[in-house]
Amino acid sequence: ALHLENRVLNRPCLCSRIFSFLDVVTLCRCAQVSRSWNVLALDGSNWQRIDLFDFQRDIEGRVVENISKRCGGFLRKLSLRGCLGVGDSALRTFSQNCRNIELLSLNGCTKITDSTCNSLSKFCPKLKHLDLASCTSITNLSLKALSEGCPLLEQLNISWCDQVTKDGVQALVRCCPGLKGLFLKGCTQLEDEALKHIGAHCPELVTLNLQTCSQITDEGLITICRGCHHLRSLCVSGCANITDAILHALGQNCPRIRILEVARCSQLTDVGFTTLARNCHELEKMDLEECVQITDGTLIQLSIHCPRLQVLSLSHCELITDDGIRHLGSGPCAHDRLEVIELDNCPLITDASLEHLKSCHSLDRIELYDCQQITRAGIKRLRTHLPNIKVHAYFAPVTPPPSVGGSRQRFCRCCILL
Repeated sequence: ALHLENRVLNRPCLCSRIFSFLDVVTLCRCAQVSRSWNVLALDGSNWQRIDLFDFQRDIEGRVVENISKRCGGFLRKLSLRGCLGVGDSALRTFSQNCRNIELLSLNGCTKITDSTCNSLSKFCPKLKHLDLASCTSITNLSLKALSEGCPLLEQLNISWCDQVTKDGVQALVRCCPGLKGLFLKGCTQLEDEALKHIGAHCPELVTLNLQTCSQITDEGLITICRGCHHLRSLCVSGCANITDAILHALGQNCPRIRILEVARCSQLTDVGFTTLARNCHELEKMDLEECVQITDGTLIQLSIHCPRLQVLSLSHCELITDDGIRHLGSGPCAHDRLEVIELDNCPLITDASLEHLKSCHSLDRIELYDCQQITRAGIKRLRTHLPNIKVHAYFAPVTPPPSVGGSRQRFCRCCILL
């Protein structure tokens, strides 16, 4: 009898332990089973991590306020990504109630203004990860507030917050020396001066995204390379002013870089990529789309010096030929590492390239749109060696020949429509 009594007494603890592993939807369902389960399911200790993105994105501010009152100091991670109805007032209440929050995503919460960052600064000193992407009302005032109240900040995403300038970046990095990830995509007002502040004050920086920050040049990025030796991921796609000087700086200062995205950087050449490949042997992902000056020489260097390469985009690199793919397919990365290769709009590529890639056993996907010398037969032969590969290609419909013995010419349907 005593044994049974102990089992009954311990059951709530067991249920509480089980509930701690459940997601938001399941907890809400459990709360409707009985009164006792309602108490256990809605206990704040079970609501330490909440992601509403896959649950309900049309929530109003009062829902966030209710969640914050229920969770209180237990809540560590909250994602309100895409919750368009949530504004500053609700997040002020949230900040006051959830002072131990460490990760907060407000990505796409377009009603958010500098007022929210002021609230976070006042009440949430433990904040480490903050996502404000597409919160376009954010200005330098937000960065200054965060620098004053959130010194533990490690990762900040302010992509598409195009009111931010070097003054905000300067205030942020001077007081948050532990920053490891900065996502500044689409912050079009940023210039080299902002990058100089990052290079001088962020020695722990691992990830930097500057996509479409079109005003930056070699000068600012070289400062980043010299000051951020732990850099693993750099995106400067769409920064058309940069040259091979950046690739040399990366090779000399950031030998452990793994991800490099330089799409549409048309001034980069084989010379720069040769230096990069010979010094950065841990490269795993490279986006070289529309780097129109590179040739097979770049692929030869990557095949020799970058054995960990997994993803490579060469779309619109029109000077690449079968010989470059041959070197890549015989390199150390080919057999066990290479997973994705994109060759859209590479007019010199033929079925021979597919033959060179058939020994790439890890190859999962290949892009071949508008490669006019690639044939269905070549793709079929590739699939006999790699049956699970995803091949994305397009073949224009063939116009039928003129009818035999008749003076009237036959047209395909496209021509009839035109």
